[in-house]
Amino acid sequence: MKVLGIDFSCALGALANGHFPEKDCLLPLISKLLGYAIVAASTTVKLPQIMKILQNGSVRGLSIVAFELEVVGYTIALAYCLHKGLPFSAYGELAFLLIQAIILVAIIYYYSQPVGMKTWIRALLYCALAPTILAGQIDPILFEALYASQHAIFLCAKIPQIWANFSNKSTGELSFLTNFMNFGGSMVRVFTSIQEAAPKSVLLGSVIGIATNATLLSQIIIYQKPKPRAEKEKKTE
Repeated sequence: MKVLGIDFSCALGALANGHFPEKDCLLPLISKLLGYAIVAASTTVKLPQIMKILQNGSVRGLSIVAFELEVVGYTIALAYCLHKGLPFSAYGELAFLLIQAIILVAIIYYYSQPVGMKTWIRALLYCALAPTILAGQIDPILFEALYASQHAIFLCAKIPQIWANFSNKSTGELSFLTNFMNFGGSMVRVFTSIQEAAPKSVLLGSVIGIATNATLLSQIIIYQKPKPRAEKEKKTE
């Protein structure tokens, strides 16, 4: 019995015979289910961040470069997984994260007016190159090198935001929920990557995600300013 490529026959057969499924049967099943759970959850990961910006009408404390680099990293990672033929459950979230990341960057541009010429050049350059990368129409050796560099890109995407938080002693409009979901997704993806026998480079990306998102979460907690007492009393009235 297969549903979305997930084979339930092993587990169901064991349960039907009154036995708990063996480890070799259960772990791949859990991995597939968690993989699709991540894909489903990824459709809303960046919505808290988007909503926070729209509600406050501000991008205070947010690094434009950090969010731009995220878009580049998601594009390279998605293109690589597509052309390596990995199962959708192993990378599907990248497609939804890329779409949301592009929307997020567009919103940040809108609330960062006036946008400088360098910013527009970066945006136009991405629009020109992204279709070619996603289509895999580049030299295989260059593709491998590009994918290897995406870990550095994701790391560099977080560093400007981490540094901005440290310098300002504030996380501004950074969303705790979005970063928490990113952290949780990276934790689960380590397990699924091992079970799906994904390349080590894919596993490395998840480990970097755990470290950087954990840092951002700790900064949000440390730099979170308590609301003024008057404001709290007003809300309770």
